[in-house]
Amino acid sequence: MEGLVNSRIIPIRASCRRHYSVFLPTFSLQLRNKNLNKGQVWMMRRPKSLDSIAASIQPLDASTTGNIDNRQPSKEVLELWRSADAVCFDVDSTVCVDEGIDELAEFCGAGKAVAEWTARAMGGSVPFEEALSARLSLFKPSLAQVQNFLNKRPPRISPGIEELVKKLKARNTDVYLISGGFRQMINPVASILGIPQENIFANQLLFGSSGEFLGFDANEPTSRSGGKATAVQQIRKVKGYKALVMIGDGATDLEARKPGGANLFICYAGVQHRESVAAKANWLVFSFTDLITALE
Repeated sequence: MEGLVNSRIIPIRASCRRHYSVFLPTFSLQLRNKNLNKGQVWMMRRPKSLDSIAASIQPLDASTTGNIDNRQPSKEVLELWRSADAVCFDVDSTVCVDEGIDELAEFCGAGKAVAEWTARAMGGSVPFEEALSARLSLFKPSLAQVQNFLNKRPPRISPGIEELVKKLKARNTDVYLISGGFRQMINPVASILGIPQENIFANQLLFGSSGEFLGFDANEPTSRSGGKATAVQQIRKVKGYKALVMIGDGATDLEARKPGGANLFICYAGVQHRESVAAKANWLVFSFTDLITALE
């Protein structure tokens, strides 16, 4: 993976919708003596016909798609996108216009230092688990701080994501959220988009009986490097999907494109343009409108 020293990260100005809703579910903030929800999916997959292109697909390496400019998708990439029976989205800087842990850290007074670690993690220059532990150790959020943050900082979702998810669901395409962020902050995003809780693969903050910060659940696959790839492989094994697409902005999202995982990686650079990641994508988009239009 390209290191930060070799990678330019270009912030993208994007409008967004901030959602305030009294209908969001109560957030499940886990205490030490509770059993952890691993988020595994064990439901039978409903039958669905697919285009023939999805029948026996291997992951597409960006170098094999025939595109010098991957902003213009090849015919093969478009066919895979249209025939996908599952789409997995990264959350931070993809579904949402910010990095959740950076926002929480800023709320708790440690924004700058944590943001620097986030840039290193997303560029692929340090192991994700190392960056996650280091970031949390800089501000150690309590249960009360997280609850206060959730009350005062509702999700800011990316333009077009609601329409895209609706269109995918109308095509009977299953939608997942796979994130290195925290369930406590992703639950309200899933509620806005109508994505069931069992379709969320993310990390879990842990708190003691007095609400003190204890750490995070290291058993979650998304808590470490390669974790998103593991989550995607697990989903695909259980559900039997023939064609699965991963959409995100970071190195950990790119990792999901491998045998048994995602067939296609679409880099969304509408918030952060991480050039080393974008260069290896099968398709680079700066707006979800491109993906919506390609489905029509």
